Amino acid sequence: MASVLRRLKGRDFLTLLDFTPLELKAFIVRSGEHKWGLTRGDSLKGKYVAGIFEKPSTRTRVSMSVATFDLGGVFLELPTTSLQVSRGETLRDTAQVLSRFVNAIAARVKSHSTLEELARWADVPVINMLSDKFHPLQALTDVFTMIEFFGDRKLKVVFLGDGAANTNHSLMIASALVGYDYVVGAPQEYWPDKDIVSKVEEIMEETGGTLRVMEDPIEAVKGADVIYTDTWFSMGVEDIERRKEVFPPYQVNSQLLSHAAPHVKVMHCQPWFLGQEITEEVAYGSHSIAFEQAENRLHTAKAVLEALLI
Repeated sequence: MASVLRRLKGRDFLTLLDFTPLELKAFIVRSGEHKWGLTRGDSLKGKYVAGIFEKPSTRTRVSMSVATFDLGGVFLELPTTSLQVSRGETLRDTAQVLSRFVNAIAARVKSHSTLEELARWADVPVINMLSDKFHPLQALTDVFTMIEFFGDRKLKVVFLGDGAANTNHSLMIASALVGYDYVVGAPQEYWPDKDIVSKVEEIMEETGGTLRVMEDPIEAVKGADVIYTDTWFSMGVEDIERRKEVFPPYQVNSQLLSHAAPHVKVMHCQPWFLGQEITEEVAYGSHSIAFEQAENRLHTAKAVLEALLI
C-alpha cells in the first residue's frame, strides 16, 4: 500500500471521486498504522500547511493542526478575515503567493468553486477541509471507523436526513469505493445530487456496492449495520422552516433503531443538535460510536498529509 500512496504525492484532495478503490484502501491502511503507533513521527519535518478557514471548525481544525504537528510539520491557521482575500485580493494571487511559502493549502470554504479555483492556480496540493458540496476528510474517517468496528465485511450503511448535504455526498462516494450497500433516507426534495449519484453507481458497478434512495425512514434502516445522520441545519441553509416540517420523521431515536440490526452502530460527524436529528439517548447510548469517529479524524488526516506531501 505504501507504493500506492507514493503515487499520490502532489495530488489535490478535493473529492473522493478523484481516487480509486485501491487508493482509498491505502489511505485506510495507513490511517490504521498511525492509530496503532506503527509510524515514525517526523515525516513532515520542514513542511508547512496553510489552513484557510471561511467557516467555524472544531474537529477538522484541531485534527489537521495536531496531525501536522505530530508529524513534525507546521500548521498555519489563517482565517479568511485575516487574509488580503477579505479585501479583494483574488484567489489566483492568494494561491500563487501561498505556494511560495507552504507545501500544502487546506481550506474550509463556503463554495466548492473556491477550492477548485485555489487548486487551479496553486503549485502545491489543495485539501478540502469542507465545502458546500463535499467533505472528503470526514468520509474517509467514517469508512475507516466502520472498518475498525466491523472489519472487512460488506455493510449496509444508511444515511438519514439531508441527502443533498456535503456529508452524504462524500459518504456515498466512500461507501461506493469500498463496495458497501448504501441507502439514503430523505424527503424527495432533499435527495442527493443526480450527477453524484450517477458517478457513485458507476463506481459500484466495479466494487459490487449498491445504492438506493427512498423516502421511508423505517424501510431504509431495516437490517442496517450503520445508521448515519447529520444536522438538518447546516451552516448557510436558508429554508429552515421547510426543514422543520419535513425532517422530523428522520430523527435517529430508539424506536427507529429497533428496525435496524441488533448490532447497529450510530454515527454522526458532529456537532449534533440533540432532540432534532438525533436524541440524547441515542447520541450517548451504547450504539453510538460518534466520539471514536471524531478521534479517528486525527489518524486519517495524517495519512492524507503524508500521501500528498512526501
